Amino acid sequence: MIQLARLPRLVATDLDGTVVRTDETVSPRTMAALKRLAASGVILVGATGRGPRLLDMCRNDVPSADFLVLGQGAFVYECRYDDTVVELADRSVDGEILHEALRLIEAEVGPVRALAEPADPDRAIIGDAMPDWPWPGVHLETAPREVAFTGPMVKGYFVSDHHTGPELLVAAQDVVDPKLVTVTESGVGMLEVCPVGVTKAAGIQVVLDKFGIDWSDVLVFGDATNDLSMIRAAGHSVAMPNGHPWVQAAASEIAPAGNNDDGVAQYIEELLELL
Repeated sequence: MIQLARLPRLVATDLDGTVVRTDETVSPRTMAALKRLAASGVILVGATGRGPRLLDMCRNDVPSADFLVLGQGAFVYECRYDDTVVELADRSVDGEILHEALRLIEAEVGPVRALAEPADPDRAIIGDAMPDWPWPGVHLETAPREVAFTGPMVKGYFVSDHHTGPELLVAAQDVVDPKLVTVTESGVGMLEVCPVGVTKAAGIQVVLDKFGIDWSDVLVFGDATNDLSMIRAAGHSVAMPNGHPWVQAAASEIAPAGNNDDGVAQYIEELLELL
């Protein structure tokens, strides 16, 4: 049963694991529900850990989105005008800072495999060999760390053969100063190391400031620990039943179905019928 009394002014949804299915597609039903929501006057925001090199993919997955928050909140784009994209925020972190965070984390948990994503989308994601990289369509380049971790970066990806993503996150939070970088994890077993202060909530805040909207007027959908900042900030939040227990515990309610069964679409359809 929907627990909202009225339509929010802004809805933000995570992509992978929330509206994107495990086959990496968004269903026609979910596309239609998001389109109806946007047509009702609600500002729609897609919020994802994907970096700016995947902007076109994000636009294809949520074409009704008025704004896209990428790179865990570091990059914000306004996409409301056909093919025109306006950049509203652009945050990067120096590779050497990521390298320092890597040294601290390895001192705590032992060796990890590490990649850095350059802010320049023409440069490949670069670093240690990553045979189990989950996105085969994204090109990787192997290089020594002193070469890889140089210049402006979107973020770093750290993977352990002996620790899960959430375990790495807890360990990193213990040893890395939050004034150095922000650490998060997006549900695929990787620690993501981002510019200081970068979260999905911080990226959404850019959009809220543009329109003078308070978080109490925001509804969010998410599934992974990198969604916790917006789940906790929003006036109302919906976790996916396939989501991490931390996210489900922090959310206002649980979606009626998972990402493979149009859970977000079902929720939106019921919401629009009730209000």
